[in-house]
Amino acid sequence: MKLSEKIAALRKANGMTQEELVSVCNVSRQSISKWETDIASPETEKLLILGDIFRVSIP
Repeated sequence: MKLSEKIAALRKANGMTQEELVSVCNVSRQSISKWETDIASPETEKLLILGDIFRVSIP
């Protein structure tokens, strides 16, 4: 599973909208959309935030 698929799956599994994730990560909705469609990848700082939100480890 690609990172983009994992982000989308974890967000949906946790009942979050892209807008809710936007406010937590302090990025634009377009950024979240790009992460989930594999157009762009989150910066390390944002990956750490995602790991905390979804309670997953970042290898």
